[in-house]
Order: sequence, then structure tokens, then C-alpha cells
Amino acid sequence: MQPEPVPSARTPLARFWAASAVPVVLLILAAIFGGWFGLAAFAWMAGVILLLDEAEIIPRGIMGGAEDARLTLWLPVALGGAHVLMIPLALWSLTNPGGGFWGWLATFLAFGLWFGQVSNANAHELIHRRDRRLFRLGMWIYISMLFGHHTSAHRRVHHRFVATPDDPNSAERGESFYAFALRAWPGAFRAGYEMERFLMRPRLGRKAGRINPYAIYIGGAAAVLIAIGAIFGLAGVLVWIALSAHAQSQILLSDYVQHYGLRRAIRPDGTPVPVGPEHSWDAPQGFSGLGLLNANRHASHHLRPDLSFAELELSPGGKAPLLPHSLPVMATIALFPRLWRRIMDRRLPPEGQVRP
Repeated sequence: MQPEPVPSARTPLARFWAASAVPVVLLILAAIFGGWFGLAAFAWMAGVILLLDEAEIIPRGIMGGAEDARLTLWLPVALGGAHVLMIPLALWSLTNPGGGFWGWLATFLAFGLWFGQVSNANAHELIHRRDRRLFRLGMWIYISMLFGHHTSAHRRVHHRFVATPDDPNSAERGESFYAFALRAWPGAFRAGYEMERFLMRPRLGRKAGRINPYAIYIGGAAAVLIAIGAIFGLAGVLVWIALSAHAQSQILLSDYVQHYGLRRAIRPDGTPVPVGPEHSWDAPQGFSGLGLLNANRHASHHLRPDLSFAELELSPGGKAPLLPHSLPVMATIALFPRLWRRIMDRRLPPEGQVRP
């Protein structure tokens, strides 16, 4: 029997673990020492990853590794554990600043980017898993960021109604991110609640004793804030609310970018055509994909939400439109509506036409 090969730097296992470990280590150093380490953590999240994308040190295409439980199971679990540890670490650091204002600000921004991009991508992966233990881990990651309703709104509403006016998280052509965010946050909260309430009707097989998950989302968020207040005081509560708002803005930016202006055609009977790869924007960059658990391969995810991140393809069948830059870069550009429209609107189907 041949011995099992040791993972090398070229294997998907090593790539994903390395890309996931670097920001965690930098954030730990930033929390403990502040100052330049805070700037280094922020620089990694906001700049170095983008440069590595441009250098194309990670090839495009199917990443592989879906058969390896160390990758598809233990990496998401490890990231979930890191999320739990990062919360008190961030709060301890940011409520006891010692490295000056700019170091504090860089550390705050770096933690917010990590929670809103990496933890979001991981929680998103987990809430689509069939194993209820993994699902609950993802749900509680969102609850801890005061965004628990996303667990229901994303699965029950977004995936069903994506690229139609019935999905609050699908951005219209010409809609700025700021207008989208003001509409999408409350719209998704309400739509997810209405869907859960509908699904709890007895004729749909409601289980005895089951409560609306929104009670868990809201109660859990309150419990998180109470626990933070008991340990870190009012300053900790205010810092965590600000960090959660920062993280939530990253989640909304991701939704905005990945479906901007794309609409499903309406059939003669008034129903939309099935979801296809042409209804999501993909980003081909490899290194940022590692850190985001292939969240930039969004079209493949909408076609098969049950696939693990290591099984997702880039632009299935060559039909998914590609963003001109990586997902984090496009999220930054989305903060400047005129520049965003100048880049993106010419890539959309002509006005009045919808991709079939």
C-alpha cells in the first residue's frame, strides 16, 4: 500500500489553510500589540490580498479538494472556532487601546473586514450544510454579528427569488449601494420572517414545539450584547455594535456586487425562468477566493447550493458574467456610485433586455 501523500504548498488543502491562517495570526498580533501590527492586519485584508490576486499566484479553474474532510469539514469548523475566539479578543483590544488612534482604527477596520468577509463566507458555507450541527454553527456566527435573520432570508428568500424584484438582496440596474443597503436590510429581515411564519403553518407539517427561528435570532443577539456588556461594559457593547455594523456592510456589499443589474426573464405565465449561471457575477481571482472559501464562484453556488466550497466551478459552462476585478475590489468600488456605474452598467444587457 502506498503511503498517503503529505500535503504540499500546491495542494488545495495547504492553500486554503494557509490563506485562512495568515489573517488570523495578524489579527491576534494586532489585538495584543496594536500599532504597526494593526496596520499590517489591515494592509493584508485591504491590500496585500489584492496584489496577490493581480500577480495570479493561484491559478483559475476548479480548486479541487472536495474529497478531503480536512478541508471541507475541519476548515469551516476551525474558522467557526476562530470567530468565537476573535470576538473577546477584538473587544479586549479595542476597549483597551494603547497603540494610538491610527493603530486602533486600523485594528478596528481589519477585524470588521475579517468578520464581514471571512466569517461571513464561512457562516454562509455552514448554513447550507445538511448536518444540523454545522448549520447551527453558521447560524450562531450570524447571530453573534447581530445578523441572525440572514440565516432565513438567504436560504428561504434569496435563493428562491434571486434576480427578481421579489428578492430584497438583488440590486437593480442603476441602484447605488447606499440605496440598496437601506432597502435590503429591512426588506430581507421582513421577507425572511414572513417566509418562516408561512412555513410554520400546521398544514405544512409544523413540528410540535417548534418556534419561529426569529425568536432565536433576536433573543440570541440580545444575549450576546448582554454578555458583552457584563464583561466589557458599555464601551464593549458600543464597539461590538459598530464592528457588527461594519461586518454587515461587507455582507450587503457582497450581495450587491454579486447580482447587480441581473434579472431573470419572465415567462408567459408570469413566473421567472429558472436560475441560471447568467444571473450571478463571478470573480475569477484565485487568492482572494481562498480566503473567501470560493464565495467569488457565486453562479455555481446558486445552481447547486448543496455543493461544498471546494466543488464550486468558475462561470459554469462559461455562462456566468465575470467581474472585471476581484470581489473585495469591486465591493470597494461600489462605495463610489458614479465610478461603479461607469464600470458595470456597460457590462449589463442592453436596457429593456434580460438575459434568458
